[in-house]
Amino acid sequence: MDSRAALEKLEKAIDELREKNRTTPIIVEGEKDVAALRSLDMEGEILMLHCGKSVAEFCDDIALRYREVIVLTDWDRKGWSLYHRIEDNLRGRTKCIMDFRIIFAANSMVKDMESLPTFLRKLRRSVRGKER
Repeated sequence: MDSRAALEKLEKAIDELREKNRTTPIIVEGEKDVAALRSLDMEGEILMLHCGKSVAEFCDDIALRYREVIVLTDWDRKGWSLYHRIEDNLRGRTKCIMDFRIIFAANSMVKDMESLPTFLRKLRRSVRGKER
């Protein structure tokens, strides 16, 4: 896939995520992930998994409060493992949306949420440079 196509897919996904986040919280691993999403203009609720609770306790709280959540754990081995643990703990109680993780993993060269804004800026510069 070329840079322009990757950029278009990433920007479309970010726009869709921003819209979905208005009503649906996003689960991330830590503070740097929250900061990354805020830098992408996410204004809705963002929940940190690493908040002093076990995954099971965190999920019990989520299940009591939300019908669906967007899971944006990193797309490295640990992030996929956390995603599956969250999904297993919430199964039958809260819907886990993972579409954005797949789009970001497939269209970027980063393995974590916190690196996405920087990657996106560099990709935009690269595409603009090729347009000249």
